[in-house]
Amino acid sequence: MRTELVSEPGDRARPNEDFASVGLPASGQGGSLVVLDGVTPPADGYACLHSVAWFASRLGGALTELSVSRRDLPLSGVLAEAIRRTADAHADSCDLSHPRTPQATVVLVRWSADTVEYLVLSDSALLVQSADGAVTAVLDERLSLLPRASLATDAIADTTVRNKEGGFFTAAADPSVASRAVTGTLPRAEVRALAALTDGAGRWVEKFREGDWNACFTIVRKEGGQALIDRVRALERADTQRVHLRRSKTHDDATVVFVEL
Repeated sequence: MRTELVSEPGDRARPNEDFASVGLPASGQGGSLVVLDGVTPPADGYACLHSVAWFASRLGGALTELSVSRRDLPLSGVLAEAIRRTADAHADSCDLSHPRTPQATVVLVRWSADTVEYLVLSDSALLVQSADGAVTAVLDERLSLLPRASLATDAIADTTVRNKEGGFFTAAADPSVASRAVTGTLPRAEVRALAALTDGAGRWVEKFREGDWNACFTIVRKEGGQALIDRVRALERADTQRVHLRRSKTHDDATVVFVEL
């Protein structure tokens, strides 16, 4: 098995709010990967004493531990328990009912000798290469399908579509959101490799339209995750007229995890 993990902040002056890990149990059988993209809060209206980076680290650490130690739980159960643990860690000090309590997107994968289980929540991406070389993108597309008007401002999004029925969902303080994730199981023999990307790295496909997910996966597999991030950074710097970036940050935290099974 070969693994690679690359994560680069969008702004060197700010903490990286992504989290990534690859977990290998002491038994040597199977493993897991976790990729989170912490949601940067607006300048005001943040209801927690803790940073998004703190939240992503706590949630990611719980997911890493539970995904390898609780193989009796499906991945939705692993995510629910990790959210519960993280919420308990700051429920006494923070308003967890606030729409901008810390939250993150999730990609979670676990493999054994027989199966590959996956879970995707919100707009990070999982790319799965099959034994014949074909690449399938596993995406939670709810956010991308929303009318742009519902995302026009943070206030509109928070009151109408964020973690609401008919909108989109992220991992925040409510364990029940785990049941909203995109999940599935594949035979291990049918999976050759995996790549998980936060949307800061996925911009190469989704914002700049430089290629499809298959081409994106090929860059990661042949040149490495840093090569993909470097290409995204070059495109961001070149988009001085905001043709592609529009209201988005010029640079976002970008993370790529590659696992060759």
